[in-house]
Amino acid sequence: MATLRDVKVGQDATVTKLTGTGALKRRIMDMGLTKGTHVHVSKVAPLGDPIEVTVRGYELSLRKDEAASIEVA
Repeated sequence: MATLRDVKVGQDATVTKLTGTGALKRRIMDMGLTKGTHVHVSKVAPLGDPIEVTVRGYELSLRKDEAASIEVA
């Protein structure tokens, strides 16, 4: 399954599953990334970390390891 970490700049995706556990999963859900949410990858830092995404009308920066725990379609 593809993760948000694999999505290229300018592409869109839809969250299908959160694979993180505990505090990490709760933090991601609190930021608005829940199942069925539409996400647009806006930017990636020059060294690849963090990733900036547009979700629910706002910009959000995620670390690569956080993005890897978000499965998308």
